[in-house]
Amino acid sequence: MILCVGEILADMIGEEKKEGFFFERKAGGAPFNVACAVKRLGGSAGFAGSVGDDLIGDYLLDFAERQNFDALILKKNKYRNTTLAFVQLSEAGERQFCFYRKHTADYVLPVVPDRTLQASDIVHIGSLMLSEREGQDYAETLAKRAKTLGKTVSFDVNFRCDIFRDSAVAVEIYRKFLPLCDIVKFSEEEAEIFGDAYLRESLSSALVCITKGTNGSEWRYAGESNTVETLKVSPVDTTGAGDAFFGGVLFKIGSLHKDLQPADLNEALAFGNVCGALNTLGRGAIDPLPTEETVEKFIRQGLRK
Repeated sequence: MILCVGEILADMIGEEKKEGFFFERKAGGAPFNVACAVKRLGGSAGFAGSVGDDLIGDYLLDFAERQNFDALILKKNKYRNTTLAFVQLSEAGERQFCFYRKHTADYVLPVVPDRTLQASDIVHIGSLMLSEREGQDYAETLAKRAKTLGKTVSFDVNFRCDIFRDSAVAVEIYRKFLPLCDIVKFSEEEAEIFGDAYLRESLSSALVCITKGTNGSEWRYAGESNTVETLKVSPVDTTGAGDAFFGGVLFKIGSLHKDLQPADLNEALAFGNVCGALNTLGRGAIDPLPTEETVEKFIRQGLRK
């Protein structure tokens, strides 16, 4: 099982219409999206997170329960509201975020029982919790518990400078946490923020995945690297594309059950690339998620849309 832990929230996706500017409510949150992606592909997935005691929290609880996760630990915090992410799309489908996240529930997380960790192969941890002291402590404790049990720890950097009070301080918080992880995903912009020397030296034993938009993605592992091409599409909404990509990569890696070789990583990232590309063809992070059969069909066709 791939257990995803961290933020679940509502993406409020904005659109300009003749009558005015309207927001459409969609379930979201990077680790929740990854869990949904793995489940849609036919994998075993679990999720642990927290929502507020409000209408949005009720909506997300109901949505999560309908995903048929293999494990679901979703706490309702009666003292907090549910986190919101307001999303504005450009004509090309690229998104800008604005978070409603003061005294909200996403970083006050439930303890994952030992039996759930034992049943997991990969423990995937979301990044928004790192903006708060209690979230930093939680992430570090969870990663160390997972490592003690011999589990693979996965992490998506998903750096949001607008939720941190100081970007330089945020980078130092990340740098402290990242060496605990076995698989780390960066966007190309995030990799530049942390620097090539840091990725080479501090993450030398990890599998590093770097997304490059229309140029595909790159893996770095055990002193080797390669860039893998992606499917060419005309995106409608890029919200959650990186999560769909990473869900696809983790799904393929989790199904290999052997030491990773370059050919395995090429296959995993090619699969993840198609997952991410197809996910941009609909609105929201979860509704357009593809099945394994759909992804494999496009791969067989040679990555042509």
